[in-house]
This record gives sequence, structure tokens and C-alpha cells, in this order.
Amino acid sequence: MKQIPIDEFTVTGISVRTTNEKGQSAKDIGALWNRFMTESILDKISNKTEDTIYSVYTEYEGDYTKPYTCILGCKVDNAAYIPDGLVAKTIKRGKYVKFVSKGDLTKGAVYQTWNEIWNSDLDRAYTSDFEVYGEKTQNPTDAEVEIYIALK
Repeated sequence: MKQIPIDEFTVTGISVRTTNEKGQSAKDIGALWNRFMTESILDKISNKTEDTIYSVYTEYEGDYTKPYTCILGCKVDNAAYIPDGLVAKTIKRGKYVKFVSKGDLTKGAVYQTWNEIWNSDLDRAYTSDFEVYGEKTQNPTDAEVEIYIALK
């Protein structure tokens, strides 16, 4: 696995506080995605640099077994104005390792990759990790999602 330097960037979107305990995150994050799509959140984000969707995992209370915040949104070039109901989070510059989840998103392809990450011996920073839903996710049954994990 190759380390990749990532420069600082900011994401604006909607968020939920959740935990991986008892499958809670699957329910909460699924509901967040539903809200993102049905409420056209993408159209409400000001100053976005592109329409690529980022799913950011941040504000960890410990490791992946403890509560954390998930934010669904887009990269913005300026978070000076955040529309009501949205949040902004700056992902700090750092070292990351990249995973690529390939397959059917409707059948848990991304979750399978997260299981691989959770069972790895990565020296995780637990600052901000993120998934990138770009052009290769247009067909959800044959998609590629990039997952970046922050390292210490």
C-alpha cells in the first residue's frame, strides 16, 4: 500500500453523528444518503468546485468502534457562506492510504472494503477519512469508489 499526500480541502454538506455498534451506521448513513438525494443537497452547496460527492468520516471519539460524524457533501473553494442546515469541515493536509472499492454499491461493495480496512494493521490517525464518489460511480451496480484513510 502506497502512502499518498493529500492537501487540505473543505467539504460542505449534511452530517449525522453515528456509531458502528449494532449496525447503527448503516441505518444512519443510508438515511443521510437518502436525504442528500431527495432534498437535492448537491444544488444547495455554495462555492462547490465540482459535483463529485465526498463522504467524510471525522470527529472520531476513538477508533472505528466509537462514535464519529459522517458528512456527505462536495469540495468547496470557500466556506465563508454555509447555507442553513449544512455544515463545513476542513480535511487537514496529511498522509493517506488509498483503497478502491469495486463492484455493486447496492450490494455492499463499499462496506466490504471498510471491513478490510477495519481488519488491517494500518496505523490510522482517526482524524478524517473519506470516500470519493466521482465519474466511476455513475453506474451503481458496476462502480469504483476511492477510500482514503488518514495515517499517523
